[in-house]
Amino acid sequence: MSEYRLEMCDVVKTFPGVKALNHAQLKLKPGTVHALMGENGAGKSTLMKCMFGIYHMDEGKVIYEGQEVQIKGPLDALNRGIAMVHQELQPIPERSIGENIYVGRYPTKKYGPVTVIDHDKMYEDAAKVLKEVHLNYDPHAKLGTLSVSQMQLVEIAKAVSADCKVLILDEPTSSLTAAEVEALFTIVDELRAKGVSIVYISHKMDEILRISDEVTIMRDGQYIGTWEAKELTTDMIITKMVGRELSNLYPPRSNTPGEVVFEVKDFTSINPKSFRHVNFNVRKGEILGVAGLVGAQRTELMEGLFGLRCHTSGTITYKGKELTINQPQDAIKNGI
Repeated sequence: MSEYRLEMCDVVKTFPGVKALNHAQLKLKPGTVHALMGENGAGKSTLMKCMFGIYHMDEGKVIYEGQEVQIKGPLDALNRGIAMVHQELQPIPERSIGENIYVGRYPTKKYGPVTVIDHDKMYEDAAKVLKEVHLNYDPHAKLGTLSVSQMQLVEIAKAVSADCKVLILDEPTSSLTAAEVEALFTIVDELRAKGVSIVYISHKMDEILRISDEVTIMRDGQYIGTWEAKELTTDMIITKMVGRELSNLYPPRSNTPGEVVFEVKDFTSINPKSFRHVNFNVRKGEILGVAGLVGAQRTELMEGLFGLRCHTSGTITYKGKELTINQPQDAIKNGI
């Protein structure tokens, strides 16, 4: 038997106008967390989508548990014990948590000649899975009642429910709070102890060095190398990702911000679940960062200021003049 549970060898994937994967490779050992790293566009998610059967490789092969296999699609991957938690969630908010966990593979039972969904077994199994990953959620509750970060944790429960041998986590902490990240790491440690092979994609260096056993780095769709995580530092990872030494990550700041030119006061969305009572100002020659978790309404706030979303109260002042912005055309006329 090979020491690897799954091997991807010389994988090539081309889209119109771009070679997304150029003889990429990845080798996963049982009971390890394998970090897959690279800049945006390096091909990490594309390689994983080839492993999970979403994309079909132009060239290359997948060896799974010692045998070359053709993964025809995501359901085929799940049936083989390969599960993936995607960076872009695709929840069905109007259905229950249990239905979201087992969508596409519901347990069934016979009523005479008719096959129907066994809802009792589905909710019973969903409750067990949620308990296994330390989530105290009612499987009968609508998924839409959860926050975005809680939905992400349900996606992880969904992957665990497939009794997976290989688990792909694509940016799993992008929408999680610090406490939820710790809960995720507990789940990852338990799965690793059970012998699951875990692929972990993240841009957060501290997470990578803390949770992973091995690190594979990609650049421009190509395989750069694989290292033991304990051999690497943050600076070494960055250098290998970009292909050159970075003596200074950020350019020096030479400007001095001037007077306030843009001011927002008490800005509130018409949607009661969106942004509320937002206040900030921006000075001339200044970059203002707007931060928050996924679902914190950052994008919605910017769209509101640009006239793409309606607001009920608040003022926008630009260069001393209060603006009325009801549509993007109003913003553009005022230089926004």
